[in-house]
Parts: sequence; structure tokens; C-alpha cells
Amino acid sequence: MPLSDVLAADAVISALKAQTKKQALLELSEYASIVSGLSAHEINESLTQRERLGSTGIGNGIAIPHGKLAKATHLFGIFARLDKPIDFEALDGEPVDLIFLLIAPEKAGADHLKALSRVARILRDPAIAQKLRGTHDQAALFALLTQVPTPHAA
Repeated sequence: MPLSDVLAADAVISALKAQTKKQALLELSEYASIVSGLSAHEINESLTQRERLGSTGIGNGIAIPHGKLAKATHLFGIFARLDKPIDFEALDGEPVDLIFLLIAPEKAGADHLKALSRVARILRDPAIAQKLRGTHDQAALFALLTQVPTPHAA
């Protein structure tokens, strides 16, 4: 599943100025509400409930908060590059500066898991993560996230 299936060009934030995990989730929920038309409160509640199960900070400065909503009609994402890293209670204890939020319909099933896997694979690529951290340009961030990887020659 290419990220262009879940991420729109206007769903990229190049310099989120959140100071805490809670603030980051609130601001991302507000942004997701604008992009999707869903309730920011419901989005934030879904994300908060998921965080109670364990942090979605997966390590190496990356977090993938996600949730499911009954009113969501399709899977969508919001990417944010933080101005300054924040504590996200990540698995490795390191602060987070790259966040990819995913919202899925309650019945998304395997598509939700495929999208989570794809996001994690892309963000964990050290070369891509370094490029994401090195640019403040929204269009460049979108291009990096949605580029179709070329197969490696054997």
C-alpha cells in the first residue's frame, strides 16, 4: 500500500510546535479534523485510548499514533515533523520528532495493519528519516513520504 493512498499533500505539517505528547496529539487531532471533517474530540479520544494501552513511540524518534473511528469513511494519515523533539514515552526512551498519525474506520481490518506496517517501514529507513529531519518544506516532506521505492537490482 503506497502512502499516497492515505496521505494527502495538505496533510503534512513541516514544523509542529508541540511541547508535550498530549499537546501534540491535541494539535494533530485538530489538524486531522480539518482534513477529514471528523470531530477533533473524537479523534483525540481514540488516540488517547490507544496510548493508554502503550506508547505508539516506536523508537528512533518516531511515533505512529493511531485509532479507529466509527464515523471514519476511509483510512487517512497526517504527518508532522516537530520543531523540537518531545518525550513520547517511546519504547527506547528517546524523544520523538517524527509523527505519523493514522485514523481508520472501525471495520478497516487488514488495511489498517498494512498502513501501519508501511508507515513504520518507511520511517524506520535511516536515509528517509534523515531527509525528513533535514527539510522544513511541506512539498519535499510529502514527496519523501510518498515516493515509490525502486526495486533493487540483484
